[in-house]
Amino acid sequence: MPFLGQDWRSPGQSWVKTADGWKRFLDEKSGSFVSDLSSYCNKEVYNKENLFNSLNYDVAAKKRKKDMLNSKTKTQYFHQEKWIYVHKGSTKERHGYCTLGEAFNRLDFSTAILDSRRFNYVVRLLELIAKSQLTSLSGIAQKNFMNILEKVVLKVLEDQQNIRLIRELLQTLYTSLCTLVQRVGKSVLVGNINMWVYRMETILHWQQQLNNIQITRPAFKGLTFTDLPLCLQLNIMQRLSDGRDLVSLGQAAPDLHVLSEDRLLWKKLCQYHFSERQIRKRLILSEKGQLDWKKMYFKLIRCYPRKEQYGDTLQLCKHCHILSWKGTDHPCTANNPESCSVSLSPQDFINLFKF
Repeated sequence: MPFLGQDWRSPGQSWVKTADGWKRFLDEKSGSFVSDLSSYCNKEVYNKENLFNSLNYDVAAKKRKKDMLNSKTKTQYFHQEKWIYVHKGSTKERHGYCTLGEAFNRLDFSTAILDSRRFNYVVRLLELIAKSQLTSLSGIAQKNFMNILEKVVLKVLEDQQNIRLIRELLQTLYTSLCTLVQRVGKSVLVGNINMWVYRMETILHWQQQLNNIQITRPAFKGLTFTDLPLCLQLNIMQRLSDGRDLVSLGQAAPDLHVLSEDRLLWKKLCQYHFSERQIRKRLILSEKGQLDWKKMYFKLIRCYPRKEQYGDTLQLCKHCHILSWKGTDHPCTANNPESCSVSLSPQDFINLFKF
């Protein structure tokens, strides 16, 4: 830096060796510095505003992407052990506490629906959860619930079997969600409301697909059901446990309609599902003065629950309190583990987690 009285020159500038010249130099440099500083500050503020807006945009974009990913994900939650310890008296503070959502994730329902013996059991369990226990599931369990439900629907669309059963399940779930979404401000559902609206739209799409199913007659030209002797046809019809299946079968052919109206057939169906006391309370006479078992059946199912029948069920070991599918190995210390197992209906399974 030049001292006073020295000659200071820079390219394009010349200053005299006076204090006045030096003062003018400092004033100009100071003004330039202030101007540069102001410009720098304004630029810094502008950059910070852009950065803030960019961060807000990125956060919003990530949130939308996360919501869509959560609603569309097909991730399954697998566990090495296909059993779970439960105890009626457990609490959060005590060892062994288990929730409905945890049990639902651990018991391998994705594989169970592929087994024809377990399919109806799983569907009934899904229906009970959809009706009253959906809010008891964790976020992961709810996602797993929807993924398993999608597998069920795809299986029915491919096999064209159990269509009515899945229609009833989807209708129950949609009705429950309509009620729960209206109460979204009361923390009854886990997750973003947009995700649940998307799931409801998916359910409507599945219902439309089921309604559009056109069952084609197989090209097989061999022996058919109506070619069997009447005694065999009647014997097969007696093994149907749902009266609606009998009605549908009777609509397939005129000969089958006559068999589907058999009084003995409907009498056995009533006696299978209901007790003598329940039947006596709902007696209906026909015009001929005889008991109309068909009308009695449909009246009884509106008043009492039907007897449930499943090829395979979940088992609860009374000795070690472990819940698993039949045939699944679990660490039981009993001498005869099979004698300690108790079959659970879908409602019994739900009741295990009502503390």
